[in-house]
Amino acid sequence: MSELYDKIVSERGSFENLVAKIPGFKGYQDKQARRKADTMLREHIAGEVKKLVGRFTHIEKDILDAGGLAHMSKTREVKSKVQAYAERIETEMPGYSGMWASIKIGEQELERLYAFDEAQIRYVNQIETAIGKLDEAVKANEGIPEALDEIYDVAVEASEAYQLRDDVLLDLSKSL
Repeated sequence: MSELYDKIVSERGSFENLVAKIPGFKGYQDKQARRKADTMLREHIAGEVKKLVGRFTHIEKDILDAGGLAHMSKTREVKSKVQAYAERIETEMPGYSGMWASIKIGEQELERLYAFDEAQIRYVNQIETAIGKLDEAVKANEGIPEALDEIYDVAVEASEAYQLRDDVLLDLSKSL
């Protein structure tokens, strides 16, 4: 399908790994549980990314306080990209879960969706790691542009992976 799709599917773990990473997540065993689990997953991911935006905002302030006015345009761009990722996940929740009602998902399709769901958790972790690197770069006063670029790149890839998951679901619904 695409290089990103292949990456997500090849890096997938087990369903149990996904469940273990999300507090209260029960799984996709039936339609109602899938709808609820899908909503819980999105709430969890959006909440985690919003926390990271808050952390980024504090670091952004540190950059400004240290005289890093030259970085402000890039920090706004990066923060905007990460916020857009969180908002997209959060705002698609209500309408998105309704799609489950009409989509017949077999075991093979479900495994692909699990891979995408687990990938979103990995992307949150990658954004967190990249923000940690930015914090270190700010404290060392070096490598700030590269650290900002890393956060931006991860946020872009995460958004693309999220869209790819939607595309997979839409292809499933077309086959009905």
